[in-house]
Amino acid sequence: MKPIFIAGPCVIESAEVLDAVAERIVEINNRLGVDIIFKSSFDKANRTSINSYRGVGIERGLQMLADIKSKWGLRLLTDIHEAWQAQPASEVIDVLQIPAFLCRQTDLVVAAANTGRIVNIKKAPFMS
Repeated sequence: MKPIFIAGPCVIESAEVLDAVAERIVEINNRLGVDIIFKSSFDKANRTSINSYRGVGIERGLQMLADIKSKWGLRLLTDIHEAWQAQPASEVIDVLQIPAFLCRQTDLVVAAANTGRIVNIKKAPFMS
């Protein structure tokens, strides 16, 4: 089994950045024989400042990620922050990620699991 890694820009900034990173990930996958799942978030709802950049939003972000998947053939991972985001995200995304500070939000975890997609639950520092 090939090693699996998650890598990519933390939050979607532009189509150009996504494309440049995806191209490099494909090159690394091919050269090293690994499996890197492309990760970028359409929204980073867990910023420490209300004025921080959060992303491009779910509709535009999922379209941009779908374009990456189509062009480069990469599997995709993105964060979801609310239960209603699970279903639309699962139509494009291969792995739904639950951010660490939302890992105990039962409705969010159940909604993600109900999509049938892989769910990556980040472990919060307050959990043993």
